[in-house]
Amino acid sequence: MKKQMIAALTALMLLPVSGLQMPVQAQEKTPLSEETISYYADWKETYLRQNPYAADEAQYYVFYGEETYEQAKKTVPVTVSEAHGYGMLIAALMADYDDEAKEIFDGMYRYYLAHPSSIGPHLMAWQQSDNGKALIDTNGSDSATDGDLDIAYALLLADKRWGSSGEINYKKAADLVIGDIMEYEVHHRMWILQLGDWAHDPDDDKAPSNDGSGRTELKVDDDYGHATRSSDFILQYFPVFANVTGDDRWINVYNMTNYIIQQCTDYTKSGLLPDFCVKGLTGAWSGAPADFLESEHDGDYYYNACRTPWRICTDALLNQNAQAQDYAKKVNTCIREASGGDPQKIYAGYDRVSGKPIENWNDLCFTAPLMISASVAGDTEFHDAIRQEVLDIGVDSYFGNTIAMLCLITDDGGWLVPDLNKCPGDVDASNQTDIADLQCMYNWLMKNPPAFVLKDPEAGDLNGDGVIDARDLTLLRRILLQKAEA
Repeated sequence: MKKQMIAALTALMLLPVSGLQMPVQAQEKTPLSEETISYYADWKETYLRQNPYAADEAQYYVFYGEETYEQAKKTVPVTVSEAHGYGMLIAALMADYDDEAKEIFDGMYRYYLAHPSSIGPHLMAWQQSDNGKALIDTNGSDSATDGDLDIAYALLLADKRWGSSGEINYKKAADLVIGDIMEYEVHHRMWILQLGDWAHDPDDDKAPSNDGSGRTELKVDDDYGHATRSSDFILQYFPVFANVTGDDRWINVYNMTNYIIQQCTDYTKSGLLPDFCVKGLTGAWSGAPADFLESEHDGDYYYNACRTPWRICTDALLNQNAQAQDYAKKVNTCIREASGGDPQKIYAGYDRVSGKPIENWNDLCFTAPLMISASVAGDTEFHDAIRQEVLDIGVDSYFGNTIAMLCLITDDGGWLVPDLNKCPGDVDASNQTDIADLQCMYNWLMKNPPAFVLKDPEAGDLNGDGVIDARDLTLLRRILLQKAEA
């Protein structure tokens, strides 16, 4: 059988194809508004920076600091992996509207490669600073989970946008990041996302239950290994990661994350999540105590949790997650009542039990995500008022503007989902790549018969240059020969 396959492939390889070329039908542009496109131009000009110390190839990053090295005359922090993940997402999502998007994305990928975590080799060190000679890792070269999640998803979007047959194999890079997130940032008994690779204890993954209940003895409240950050609850990512890697453990993470959201919001009037969730001695999940990791508000709806209306509600928009829809309605009702429906009275932090504000100022990073929960809740009036407020604020700060940028893209319907379970070269859409695909591609190029069409022409653009030609046919032949000889 193997000999027959190789003989058939050899015969097809002798068919004349030189000079043949057919364009791949262009993907329809993502439906972004002029407001969002303009917002992106301002965001890019304000926050996107090129590493001045990278001598070989350009590296890009998102500036999150308050001062540059030149201004401060001393070492200053300039970016974090969270910002980098956001930047890679934005570059991939805005590719239809920025001719420089691929150059920027590739430069951000090179920057990510230059700053690996000291624990998970394919994760990113969480912070870099400028010392006047280089951008160096600072405050520990370990990871933060949210940045790694966004980097992985952005690489999958890059594969969707530009294919993985060029200089960078985006799909392979994404697989490596996803694999390291699962290995170093997921607790393998509780199936929670941990705070970073620094919080992961492999021995804890394997520890047996001490009482037959499926639970292990938990330590004191400052045990970071049994905690999770609500801003990492990016529900929509986890089924995607399961699909593209074949690792069904991501479904465990999806289900557990939904469970924690439900446990932490069921007994509250507000529906708001805390910055950090911890598992108590009884096994129940609740808000972290004050000063658990970052501030006295670690158990409140504060500067980590402010992103959850966008993160969680995206799953409602894309996948009709009923629990996420209920969450959106509850949060929207709480904030609408607390603000009186006035977006200028959405404040920077709330007590998550009562829903009352704990600060007396507003911040764009709190305002913008509520545009998405209002949309999912069907509250058009409040949604439109919040959106206008976001646009009116304009350039404000890295955190607020970057979250607002992503929320505007999502609100416009411009959020993308990677190609799932696609086989390179599977132009007849049979869910496998075989000799029939080679014959189909050849017939299509030869217009034999004249009206012959490919069911999935994008699968045939193996080198990602926007056309199917003799080079793609040659790549497909190589794929099939390698399979036949294996």
